[in-house]
Amino acid sequence: MTAPFPTFMQPVALPRSYLLLNHGPTVLVSAAHGGEQNVMAAAWAMPLDFDPPKMLVVVDKGTHTRHLIEASGEFALCVPAREQAQATLTAGTLSGRDGDKFARSGLAPVPASIIGAPLVENCLAWLECKVIPEPHNEQRYDLFIGEVVAAWADVRAFSGNRWHFPAPERRSIHYVAGGTFFATGDAFSLADPAAPQE
Repeated sequence: MTAPFPTFMQPVALPRSYLLLNHGPTVLVSAAHGGEQNVMAAAWAMPLDFDPPKMLVVVDKGTHTRHLIEASGEFALCVPAREQAQATLTAGTLSGRDGDKFARSGLAPVPASIIGAPLVENCLAWLECKVIPEPHNEQRYDLFIGEVVAAWADVRAFSGNRWHFPAPERRSIHYVAGGTFFATGDAFSLADPAAPQE
């Protein structure tokens, strides 16, 4: 099944999906179950494995998103851009139990291609994940492992397995604390010391 995505939203090969989170951006975590959907911000998310690809994310027991993930066994990780920082902060501050957090934050849900959880419109990348149950980790550490079943990226910001942010407002963001973020900086490359010398 494929959702009717805009043409700039292109699939990423699953074994390469780790590259979407390898630089440590803040993510938006979305989930849905029983006609309810929610979105929250998470600073603690990272790749775990390549094939099959797996991601880790910490989702506190007190969140409505956690309840939906536990009920559905699915979640999406979406990489917001700098221009979505205020909405990301709002999504990380408000509770979904108090009303529609998508509407209150200004974020827009769009259908995913495989999972029931929505993706967040206008992000830089999207990972559709199915929970790999690890009850001890989930209860003790709030740590969820998800197998990536579909991955997408905005080709204007990620293609050829590389990030190349087109404009300052379309850079990924990193949450520090107290409403403070950093935007991803400029890329630079170094010679590989193991590469043959000419």
